[in-house]
Amino acid sequence: MSACVRIRHDHTARSSPPSRASGIKRPHSPPPPRRGGRFRIAGADLSASITVFLIAVPMSLGLAVAMDAPLEAGLISAAVGGIVAGLLGGTPLQVSGPSAGLTVVTAELIQIYGWRTTCAITIGAGLLQILLGSLRAARGALAVSPAIVHGTLAGIGVAIALAQLHIVLGGSPLSSAAANALALPEQLGRVSPAAPLIGALTIAVLVVWPRLPGRIGRAVRRLPAALASVAIATAVAAVAAPGIARVDLPSWRSHALPELPQGPVLALATAVFTVLLVASLESLLAAVAVDKLTAGRAGGRTADSAAPAPVTPATPPVQRSDLDRELRGQGVANVLSGLLGGLPVSGGAVRSSANVRAGATGRAATVLHGVWVLLAAGLLVTALEWIPLAALAALVMVVGFQMVSFAHIRNVHRHREFLVYGATITGVVLFGVLEGVAIGIAVAVAVALHRLARTRITVTDQNGQHLVVVRGQLTFLAVPRLSRALGQLPRGGDVVVELDGFFMDHAAYETIQHWSDAQTAQGGRVVFTGRSGGRIAEPASAAHSCCRPWTPWRNHHCHDQPGRPVDARRAAATWVAFPSGEHPTAGQGPTGSGRAEADTPKASAAAPTGGFDTPGDGAAVPRRTGAHRLASGLSSFQRNTAPLVRDELARLAREGQRPSQLFITCADSRLVTSMITASGPGDLFTVRNVGNLVPPPGAEAGDDSVGAAIEYAVDVLKVESITVCGHSGCGAMQALMSTGPDAPQTSLWRWLRHGLPSLERMRSRHHAWARISGRLPADEVEQLCLSNVVQQLDHLRAHESVARRLAEGALQLHGMYFHVGEAQAYLLAEGASAGSGIDEVFDRVGPGDPNHARPYDITDLSDPTGLSAPGDHAAASAPAAAADPADPSGSGELERTSA
Repeated sequence: MSACVRIRHDHTARSSPPSRASGIKRPHSPPPPRRGGRFRIAGADLSASITVFLIAVPMSLGLAVAMDAPLEAGLISAAVGGIVAGLLGGTPLQVSGPSAGLTVVTAELIQIYGWRTTCAITIGAGLLQILLGSLRAARGALAVSPAIVHGTLAGIGVAIALAQLHIVLGGSPLSSAAANALALPEQLGRVSPAAPLIGALTIAVLVVWPRLPGRIGRAVRRLPAALASVAIATAVAAVAAPGIARVDLPSWRSHALPELPQGPVLALATAVFTVLLVASLESLLAAVAVDKLTAGRAGGRTADSAAPAPVTPATPPVQRSDLDRELRGQGVANVLSGLLGGLPVSGGAVRSSANVRAGATGRAATVLHGVWVLLAAGLLVTALEWIPLAALAALVMVVGFQMVSFAHIRNVHRHREFLVYGATITGVVLFGVLEGVAIGIAVAVAVALHRLARTRITVTDQNGQHLVVVRGQLTFLAVPRLSRALGQLPRGGDVVVELDGFFMDHAAYETIQHWSDAQTAQGGRVVFTGRSGGRIAEPASAAHSCCRPWTPWRNHHCHDQPGRPVDARRAAATWVAFPSGEHPTAGQGPTGSGRAEADTPKASAAAPTGGFDTPGDGAAVPRRTGAHRLASGLSSFQRNTAPLVRDELARLAREGQRPSQLFITCADSRLVTSMITASGPGDLFTVRNVGNLVPPPGAEAGDDSVGAAIEYAVDVLKVESITVCGHSGCGAMQALMSTGPDAPQTSLWRWLRHGLPSLERMRSRHHAWARISGRLPADEVEQLCLSNVVQQLDHLRAHESVARRLAEGALQLHGMYFHVGEAQAYLLAEGASAGSGIDEVFDRVGPGDPNHARPYDITDLSDPTGLSAPGDHAAASAPAAAADPADPSGSGELERTSA
């Protein structure tokens, strides 16, 4: 078995993070606030604040009724959430206030500990939120399974609806959801007609109001449905049912403030943790939803028919959420709300989505809404006391029902997580929020273990050849069944093993490897295939003689067998079908050859003197330099490659070049364009320069070569697309960041000045931050490499020939990023490549996605509580809003959310 040894090179150290004084921001953090800037109030913010205020007042009173808390506490928390969280939070358009998700928890705490101790618990939860936000733990909260999160919110919604149904029927709710459900028959037996009729009227207006047709309908829909339903119910009750139970706002002089908590320490700590968990999850999920709604609005999507005014693509962009800052802001708001005797505060999906659809552009709308609530609490007490309790209960009951989102149920069912979702709902309804979350996590772990252990192994005989099919993941749990199935096969026979799974642990690997070695030693033949039937992990054949492709040919040192001296005349590379940096038998799973990873010679560092490299067997290999190195490579091409491509090159010589795309990339020697694009002769018209820069038209003289290549490719060759490809560890970007205004006027610096707009773009507050789906950029250099690709696409559009072909629809632009160390390509989302997307996300290209040029897909997180009106989810799925991610998803995910 032949092998190759590759010289190790010293890796340059990562550039140290810049100081705070340098003005360079960490990647994926929001731009710093402008110093000396004023709090600006736009007309759109003023109108949006009034819209949200009209929704917040009845919602806050209704939630206070649902929690059996002092009614003024709902107004306090709405005012504090709007003003404090609006000023300090990390999501400018998110509106905070009384938490619908904490309704059941707060009601239980009030019954057990009383109101004043509940305020102290709210303060403790706020302090923990500040601590977690300071420790940058916000993203960790989004790692909880979506099935558990949505199941928790749905369970809370069911409990809210059951409790408020008793008030709508003229009674009082009991202490738990199960008790409320069991008491419904008795409540129906002694129902009075006034309260149910007012509640039914409120629900009917809530349902019908957003669907009123015609011009009159469009006009009245400017008034929020929540306010319209409560106002109409109040007016009808004043005439038809003057004796119905109404809101009773006590005097502010008798308002209760917090006291030192009294009770068992463990129980109080559990209560604080429960409030912390639910409030933080609700706020962070709502922040992600607001980001996506904002991205959809900026991408040109209009609001639904209930919106006060259509939003145009000219709506100014807003900052992307800083989740850690948002968590800190929510913590400060909870501390202050608890100190003032208010309810727990969290970000609300209903209020926030209304704020976005109303056209809000910044924090002013959120803060002003809190100011209006504060003024209403002091000046409109008499008017508020006319509201029937049944109307508020019906409003909150509808909110509870909407928290059970059918879109989320479809999602968890499609991902086979409905068991986790159902178990969480059941646990929350029967036992409580914290217990329900614990049950959901336990079921999720059990389901994961079941799937991991659910491996089906079948053995069939096909004309004397045995076929072993393994469906599922191969872990130690499946080893007994795997050993039993393999042990029943005849020794020395021909076996095909079909592996249909993406994971194999060490125990399963050794089981298969030992069986394969024994089968081969007894004269048998073992072939491993994937589900499609293609062979996997094939051993290197003797014809391939040695080396891996695409590694620098100057580093190839080939020999036929370990321990045999190397013939320098045969030291050129031979291109074979193995990936760069891998030995044919190293780490590729069982091969049937019986060779283990330890059998492969290892690469060693270059010898410091004498011009020799030492392979693993200790033999000295002459290091080729200069013309000998070039001649050796040319000889290898003539011997191995030229016979394979001669016919194709002859055809291209006769017919001329007709490339399909112009590929503009960096001159970095590690970028092999034909390799990463799987292209051949005649496919790419390639332009390479330092930093993959595209000088804009009219730039300084001496920089026309790139412009000439663009003009020739577009007008003469008629290429169909242009790709700008950046890469990781770009030396040009490092130089651009480290060079100051007193840089020497060398040729290199005069060229790099064309990259200054990219540096300005990265530092600007007026551009979205380029990011990678599924993970954050590693450092400022990578952030600049990403921003540079987007900026050069803008320069491309400024060229007359490119603009003309784009207008005709005959040309497409693509952004690409190649991570050298990971050998991973990323494509810029379609909207951002075309210049129409607000988010600049480079989406990972997977091995199974050949037609990857599509907009970045966003999972349905636009409304975490399911409270949005019809059409909200469509409006939220804008191109390139982040994965996640998170994502890092692509993240990414968090569930690819890029926040």
